[in-house]
Amino acid sequence: MNSDVPSTDEIDAMGDQDRKVLENRLRRAAERQGLRPEKSRLRDRRAIGYGTYQLVDERADTVVQADDERGYGLDLHDVARYIYGADDGR
Repeated sequence: MNSDVPSTDEIDAMGDQDRKVLENRLRRAAERQGLRPEKSRLRDRRAIGYGTYQLVDERADTVVQADDERGYGLDLHDVARYIYGADDGR
């Protein structure tokens, strides 16, 4: 697997600062590919989709990767896999 893609367990073990560094690194990598990661705005921790992401094509302003019908649903590991081409679909 690509060494740029941290595992879900590694991400879960990160502190707030390390997690923010990862988010920023993924955001910059996505921008170089014409993508924009968007984080769900849900504030209820019990809500489905809370704290998850979707990837948007900046030119077409369309969702290119999400995990549920409302968009979002991706965790940081999913975002990293898509951006760094670790998914079979890319």
